[in-house]
Amino acid sequence: MSSTPPAPLHLAVALDGTGWHPASWREPGARPRELFTAAYWADLVTEAERGLLDFVTVEDGLGPQSSHAFEPDERTDQVRGRLDAVLVAARVAPLTRHIGLVPTVVATHTEPFHISKAIATLDYVSNGRAGLRVQITARPNEAAHFGRRTVPRIEAYDSPDALATVTDLFDEAADHVEVVRRLWDSWEDDAEIRDVATGRFIDRDKLHYIDFEGRHFSVRGPSITPRPPQGQPIVSALAHDTVPYRLVARAADVGYITPRDADEARDTVARIRAEQDAAGRASEPLHVFGDLVVFLDDDAATARARRERLDALAGEPFTSDAPVFTGTPAQLADLLLELRASGLTGFRLRPGVAAHDLPAITRGLVPEVQRRGAFRRAYEAGTLRGLLGLPRPANRYAAA
Repeated sequence: MSSTPPAPLHLAVALDGTGWHPASWREPGARPRELFTAAYWADLVTEAERGLLDFVTVEDGLGPQSSHAFEPDERTDQVRGRLDAVLVAARVAPLTRHIGLVPTVVATHTEPFHISKAIATLDYVSNGRAGLRVQITARPNEAAHFGRRTVPRIEAYDSPDALATVTDLFDEAADHVEVVRRLWDSWEDDAEIRDVATGRFIDRDKLHYIDFEGRHFSVRGPSITPRPPQGQPIVSALAHDTVPYRLVARAADVGYITPRDADEARDTVARIRAEQDAAGRASEPLHVFGDLVVFLDDDAATARARRERLDALAGEPFTSDAPVFTGTPAQLADLLLELRASGLTGFRLRPGVAAHDLPAITRGLVPEVQRRGAFRRAYEAGTLRGLLGLPRPANRYAAA
């Protein structure tokens, strides 16, 4: 039996409106009138930083939130509408010093050149704490916003036509990330000379055409933004099955999965590692985080009662693509450490009610896992890659 202690946990939170429960906006302290203000988001992210979390992700989309998978609903009793996640991250960045900022980007209808520039800019604004969460959309109504393509309507997830559509969208997302990564490298680190005496600002030989030609994109480059401080900001993606597992294995630094128990976590991690090996990335570090929705209180009965009250307000029981935990911070710590033994390197927690459950994470769960020696007591790196133990990669276009 190995005497090597397990690596410390990595912890992140996923921020979505007033929380992941659809009735969260009706809870005391939820601040629904402030939801579309910079101050609201700044308060959430600074609370997460107070808890020493590795990073926050910010949800986004190209259409209104919906209880239907592939089309808008007509509900008016739930939060609808969002601010742009990248712009939220850029606004919050100067107000924080350590925590990573990972906005969601929908690859399906968004040009990779624009995204590469936006995330590189976020990396500069945050001094090396930027990342992105890449996402696809299969909603026909969202395709109609752009008018450049159509997406066939999906009636059932398990139909051959649905699988073909989703596979194509994930292949496109992989190409999207590849273009973004190449554009980040299209300026070498020392391409900027800035020599007033000679009048030379850049070394043109250190700017590179990426000349990407694929089925989905044809991009020449170079970028107009110098290489980001991290070299390569973090790329992450949520994955539920084989096709998105391949995207994580091929293109990501962090993958989020949704196992229901330790055995499923172990199996899913093994499948992602096999896909990583098939993609030729076996030697590269790749974090696999477990996603959980959490409702936390000082005792389990209070947490259950609060969730039941929210369900009553919503008119139906809460369900999620991710496991839902309802209990105490100590019980959640037990679960996270059990799941870590299955090969997970961290967790992304989704607060059921941001106003309640985010502080319960930062002020309840974090001290609990610190007491167990499983989480840091101070920030120990200046960049998001550093927090995650990932090296700054060499530029692919620089001469050896």
